[in-house]
Amino acid sequence: MEFADFWTRTSGTWINAATVALGTTFGLLLHGRLPERMQRITVQGVGLVTVFIALSMAGSLARATVGRLDGVVLGLLTLVIGGLLGEWWRLEEVLEGLGNWIKRRVGGSGAFTEGFVAASLLFCVGPMTLIGSLNNGLTGDATLLVMKATLDGLSSVALASAYGIGVGLSILVILLYQGGVSLAAGALAQVLPDPANDPRILLVTGVGGIMMIGIALNLLGLGRVRVASFLPALALGPLISAIAHWIN
Repeated sequence: MEFADFWTRTSGTWINAATVALGTTFGLLLHGRLPERMQRITVQGVGLVTVFIALSMAGSLARATVGRLDGVVLGLLTLVIGGLLGEWWRLEEVLEGLGNWIKRRVGGSGAFTEGFVAASLLFCVGPMTLIGSLNNGLTGDATLLVMKATLDGLSSVALASAYGIGVGLSILVILLYQGGVSLAAGALAQVLPDPANDPRILLVTGVGGIMMIGIALNLLGLGRVRVASFLPALALGPLISAIAHWIN
């Protein structure tokens, strides 16, 4: 893989790492002086822009049509089946349990470790990370990860002001996890004739956009969408698209 292609597929991850490093630096200088109302308004700003990006991604469903089967219908089937599987497997509770288990394991080890664990979970466990990494790797579009990087950078300011330098070490987790997913998706994209217009990729992108709307609603405090339960839909998208192609 050439460097230019490597950068295209992983650019969002490097930007994300840079914003966390910058946010950690500012957080160490603030020492807990960041008012809560300022934290809240920055998160709401990110939430509003996330709505715009999510709607742009969801529009891919209009081009994900396979034969006589409309892309929106395929997206609905993918989301419903994926959501049912996610609820059956209780993915929301599994992720929450994982976070609580890690916190218990490092209990009493100090603010340094607590900051590292809290930041790693916040920055790397969630649909936005997975969707953004897949989108960056498959199509080279880092827009979603740049938005995530903005949110992570702002969050790291608050975390670092409370926990210290341990927050900055979460950069290692970001590079390994996000970068790994992006590279894996990029390898898949290279075997597809036209990934930007492939119905399977368009379906995954559109479904991911709808999931991002749920994340935006959560960021804005307008509801509590169990977005993690829809994660299986991202894996089901190519399968459902292939079935639709076979039917037609």
